[in-house]
Amino acid sequence: MAAAAAAAPERRAPRGRMIQVLVVGHNAGRQCTAAHRRLAYEAGAEVARSGAVLLTGGMGGVMRAASRGAREAGGLVVGILPQPEHSHANEFCDIVIPTGLGLSRDFVNALSADGVVVIGGGAGTLSEVCAAYMHGRPMAAVRGSGGTADRCAGGFVDGRRTVRVEGADTPAQAVSAVLGMIGRRRRQSSAARPGSGS
Repeated sequence: MAAAAAAAPERRAPRGRMIQVLVVGHNAGRQCTAAHRRLAYEAGAEVARSGAVLLTGGMGGVMRAASRGAREAGGLVVGILPQPEHSHANEFCDIVIPTGLGLSRDFVNALSADGVVVIGGGAGTLSEVCAAYMHGRPMAAVRGSGGTADRCAGGFVDGRRTVRVEGADTPAQAVSAVLGMIGRRRRQSSAARPGSGS
């Protein structure tokens, strides 16, 4: 716990805002396997240990497992719901944002994040990945988790080559890759600001 607290300042964005990492993947149901839940739990725990805030869609499946992992590792969990009521959130969310936007909520998730970790996933996950891609958010996908993650890992969503979706073999590698990309962008942004000494 002390180590996580010591690391927290390193995971803050400019002007003290905390880094926000979105974990996306299958909702609850047949497609969300025990393996997906295990990977998501590990990803959520890694986000928490880094001192970053975990963002998810706030419901079941990968979202719930990642939320649980972050909560049990002492992290802060934000759930951004498509529904207009708080009651749809999983029990591991510390902060619940009920948007009432339905599928459009995918854009809120993607644009609220500084970076995205992809674990499996279907069309809903792909929607979030595309939204993040169009706005240049750093992303990493866990290889071997199937679905959207395997389709995107190591490549670009389209010919614009806006941002490469890094491939990772483990959730820890995926979180580390995303945080590394965020850190590099922060340093570039800081160096480009007037009065930064460059």
